[in-house]
Parts: sequence; structure tokens; C-alpha cells
Amino acid sequence: MKFDTFGNIYRLTDWGDTHGKALEGQIEGCPAGLFVDMGFVDAELQRRAPGSGELSTQRTESDKVEFLSGILDGVTTGEPIRFRILNDDVKISESNRYVLKPSHVSYTYMRKYGVMDNEQCGRASARQTVCRVVAGAIAKLWLQGRGVRITSEVVSIAEAAREGDSVGALVEGRIIGLPAGLGEPVYDKFSARLAYAMLSINAAKGFEYGLGFKAASMSGSQYHDVQNPDFTFRTNHDGGIQGGITNGEDVFFRVAFKPIPSVRYDRETVDFEGNPVIMRGSDRNDLCVAPRVLPVVEAMAAMVAMDFFLLMVKG
Repeated sequence: MKFDTFGNIYRLTDWGDTHGKALEGQIEGCPAGLFVDMGFVDAELQRRAPGSGELSTQRTESDKVEFLSGILDGVTTGEPIRFRILNDDVKISESNRYVLKPSHVSYTYMRKYGVMDNEQCGRASARQTVCRVVAGAIAKLWLQGRGVRITSEVVSIAEAAREGDSVGALVEGRIIGLPAGLGEPVYDKFSARLAYAMLSINAAKGFEYGLGFKAASMSGSQYHDVQNPDFTFRTNHDGGIQGGITNGEDVFFRVAFKPIPSVRYDRETVDFEGNPVIMRGSDRNDLCVAPRVLPVVEAMAAMVAMDFFLLMVKG
């Protein structure tokens, strides 16, 4: 069984895939005494769940979480929090099972793991992000008690070249209310960890914080975040992070997502033996990561922020 882990003190380990019976996870490091608003957790999961929009997959999942341990009478015990989300609508695509899906993991999984069957590539599915949203929802609740909130929005969505085509999207996130002093100055910068978190999300291809790439075309006099005698900032071009450490301003960032590899029309490709074949179109995939990716972006930001809070207390 394949396990994957994110975080240092506040740590998520999850397993399972899109084609199995369930996805499961374990959250370590959550302090005891946190009231877990189950309604809030469910609402976060429903934001990520498949919808009825034209860009959404036709797969139907309830995305209900069952907590198995670590929460007693709605309050965290300090023990690891175990949870499970069942897969309700699993269907195996025989027509595309043995083809290399363009811009997907089919080829890289074959080279790395010797896998020649797309049904064994389920860990790469965005279905896995349901586990991130559970851990992120609990982190959000913990951060709320410290005056921190996290928001996100879709900045833009590309136009499709034809009917049934997938499209890319740009998402902006914001962490509001962080204190100054989170992060380390060299290898464990808040910005570096945030980038690592965001680029771990399926289909993420680019990350910037503050003015990001725009800063490369500016002069210092245009860019500098000058401070007043009371140390307040006149601007926030640095995006709330200086020298890898939060400065108390809002942390804002953008994540660029590529078009989802699967489209809803037939495409030329090759099979695992290199023979030319046709990949059949399917409505079992979203045509764009947005808006379902928003709670995932927020969840990863929340886990990073909570982890740094706990690291600061430990240090």
C-alpha cells in the first residue's frame, strides 16, 4: 500500500486511490481540546465534491468523512486522528485502460514503477485531494482560534479551443492574520514551504507570491515595501514574507493550473507498447480544476500555517 505524508508537526499521511473502496488518512500533531465543527468539515468537503456544472465530472461522490479515532464528543484528544472517505462511484474505463494519456502520469509511472495499466495510477488522481481537505478543515478551525483565516478565488479560466476541451486556470490565495516571525531564513522559508504545498496539488504548474514575476521588471524604488515610524507597511509587494519569514502583512499568492489531461473527445496517442491508438473521450473527469480546487488550495495553505505555528511554539 502506498502512503504519502505532508507536514512536520501537523502532519497528514493518507492512502487509497480513486479506483479503490475508500481513501483514508491520519492526522498527527493536532493539539488536544480543539472543538471540531463537523458541519464546517462537511461544508469544506462539499466545496470540493463533484458538482453539476458543465466543467465538472459526471462521477457522483457523497464525500462524507468518517472519523475513526482522535476525536471524542467532537473534541480532539491529542491522539492521531484517523478518518475514511468511501468511494461511491467507481467505474473502470476498459477503453482507455492501456493507453498513454497525454500529459498524464501513464508514461512516468511506467518508467518509474513498471506500471502498464492506468487503473494502477489511481494515487495520481485528484480524488486524493479529499484527504487534504479534511486535514485542512481541521487546521482552519485551529487557526480561526488564533485570528487567522484563509481565502481563495479564481482569477481567470482559459477559453476552450473546442467543445469538450479542458482548460487551465489561475487561482489566488490569501492568508490573513498571520503574526510576524513564522518561517526560517534559509531552507525552511515560509514561502518555500508554501510553494512546495501548492505545487504538490494536481495540475499545478506555477507559483508566485507577492508581486511574483512582475517584480523582475521593476526597479527597487518601485518595489520596496517602505515602512512608517510605527513599522506599518505602505505597500505589500513582498506578499507578507521577507527573508522567508512572515512580516505580519497578508500572505497572498497565485497558483497556475494546467488544463486537465482528460478531454471529452477522442485523441490520438500510443499504448504502453508504443502502438498508435485512440484515447476515447470521457465525461468522468472535470474540464477545469476550478472551482473545485479552491478548498484544496486553502487546505494546503492552512496546513503550512498551522505547522509553522506549532514549530514556533516548539522552538
